[in-house]
Amino acid sequence: MPVSPFTAPDDAAQDGRPFSPAGRVNVLALAVAGAVTVANIYFPQPLLEAIAGAMRVSEDTAGLIASATQIGYAVGIFLIVPLADSANVRRLCSVLVTLTVCGLLAAAAAPNLATLVVATLAVSTTTVLPQVLTPVAAALAGPERSGHVVGLIGLGLTLGSTLSRALSGTVSDLSGNWRTAYVVAAVMTAALLPLVRRTLPERPAGRAPRLPYWKLLTSLPGLLRAHREARLAAFLGATVFAAFSTFWATLSFHIAGPPFHEGPAFVGLFSIYSLPAALLSAYAGKLNDRYGPTVVNVWALLCIGVSFALFGFLADSLAALVVGSNLLILGTSGSQVANQARVFVLGEETVARLNTTFMLSSFAGGAIGSLAGAAAYAAHGWTGMVLTGAGLVLLTAGALMTGSRRPSVSAR
Repeated sequence: MPVSPFTAPDDAAQDGRPFSPAGRVNVLALAVAGAVTVANIYFPQPLLEAIAGAMRVSEDTAGLIASATQIGYAVGIFLIVPLADSANVRRLCSVLVTLTVCGLLAAAAAPNLATLVVATLAVSTTTVLPQVLTPVAAALAGPERSGHVVGLIGLGLTLGSTLSRALSGTVSDLSGNWRTAYVVAAVMTAALLPLVRRTLPERPAGRAPRLPYWKLLTSLPGLLRAHREARLAAFLGATVFAAFSTFWATLSFHIAGPPFHEGPAFVGLFSIYSLPAALLSAYAGKLNDRYGPTVVNVWALLCIGVSFALFGFLADSLAALVVGSNLLILGTSGSQVANQARVFVLGEETVARLNTTFMLSSFAGGAIGSLAGAAAYAAHGWTGMVLTGAGLVLLTAGALMTGSRRPSVSAR
């Protein structure tokens, strides 16, 4: 029987892998689930001005909501994602979806900003479903198709984060109330419950015995020490996402100045402009399965390098900014797919915790890149941002060259 590009076969019986799901892993369903849940991190951004006006607070104060989403997501990655190595996966994801829905409804009914910030923090902490789904799906698919599966789910995450801003802004404008966007998000998230129950396996047979929660968390540093590939992936993830964040943290300032003189709404259009890159990013998984993660890392880094060259030499060209932003998104997405595929083959028993180390390092790199980009822009303008991004590209290239020369031997 031919295999759909959106399913991965269950070959556990043939190759002895310990996973025994009830049939194939439905990658399309998991990509949709990832897109809907990751959208909960990004959809509040266009609503901040409306929230500030409705609650009579300053825009800076309303910005606490955006900060709460990032903090909560990092906390969720650290505290929740490692559980996927030991817990019943179906039950864990069902609980996460339920808690996220409750948090969204609490945010929709929030009487003041403090309540809204707390509810947002809770939502972003429990909406880490994509970081549970991705390693589980990759392990179920097997090493031959793990890159393809990670690429398709990554496409869903990219589309979800890209389109969520436009959807929430449209819903808010049509309804005349920012709270409606939260209700719509709660309904869409609740619709995932039956999908999660039908698609995901329970705790796969053959996994290591259940570990105490504190052992799951304290084992993270040891996993990095034991696996050189995990350390390399973590470093590459941090530097690439730092370069990515350097650009996006300063784009609005550049667009506001000459020769553009455009406001925040225009910057939001770059989410739509970047759709071609979002769609193309799915092919990174196929490239990884065929050529390996190092080749995809090199290809992704070339895309990022060309993007910063365009930003530097054609800074006053809108077309160059659009093309460069697409190349930056394509390179960043491709790099993430390659690095996650790199760590997902290191051990089925630790795949969720390895993903935790990778995502935490990437998140930390993004935060550092945002701060460094803003500081460089304040001191030296757009040129400072470009030089900072270029420096991060060179740092990534050096690490990739050094890491690729050594044989991949993991301590057990």
